[in-house]
Amino acid sequence: MRRFSGSTAVVTGAGSGIGEQTAIRLAAEGARVVLVGRTVSKLEKAAEQINSSLSEPVAEIFRADVTAEEDVEELAHFITQNYGTLHVLINNAGASGTSTILDLPASEWGRIQDTNAKSVFLVSKALGKIMIDNNSGENRAIINVASLSGHKAGAMIPHYSSSKAAVINFTKALAVEMAPHGVRVNSVSPGFAETPLTEEGLKNKRFEQAIVKNTALRRVGKPEEIANVISFAASKEASYMTGTDLLVDGGWMIT
Repeated sequence: MRRFSGSTAVVTGAGSGIGEQTAIRLAAEGARVVLVGRTVSKLEKAAEQINSSLSEPVAEIFRADVTAEEDVEELAHFITQNYGTLHVLINNAGASGTSTILDLPASEWGRIQDTNAKSVFLVSKALGKIMIDNNSGENRAIINVASLSGHKAGAMIPHYSSSKAAVINFTKALAVEMAPHGVRVNSVSPGFAETPLTEEGLKNKRFEQAIVKNTALRRVGKPEEIANVISFAASKEASYMTGTDLLVDGGWMIT
């Protein structure tokens, strides 16, 4: 399938996990992809993997801290100057941590909120304007990566759960604002998948067994399975869907 032929896409947090797999999927389906993140070595490795698998290079990197407004403005300028317009935006950058509420430092609360929620606001604001001002009339979509934890608070992750709930609600508000311009906005909420954010926890066999037991499909997800859903939501096949959150949790919420 070549659902994104001729399209330009930006993926934040693209150096590993869900972001990397999403960039790979979009490129395989014809998109020119800009991989955004803070760690250049990871971005370069992901871009090389994409470009070496295709007949021509379609991926390039842009180093940015998406919690910093000046970096995001530079990213917007880069997209405008080099691509002219933007069709797909995947807000995937994220961070996590563990703490009880009563022991949680305000600085750590702020770090998680900035990475998971503020970044979505900053990038959507800056790049959303490009999607409107340089409207090509083609399929345009913003997908924000939220989390199962945005629906159901998890033990020891109050800052993470709160930030992802904010992403889900922000998505709905942005969808209303962007709809008159023909830009769809949806969120995808992964359950437990094998990503850098869950790597340490899943090394604990008791923790992993508890996750599997409480997941209807009785297994942990894979990043590419989340990327598949993100790709669908960003494509014109989802042309009548906006302001929606898609749970990709292996049935966690129904058990």
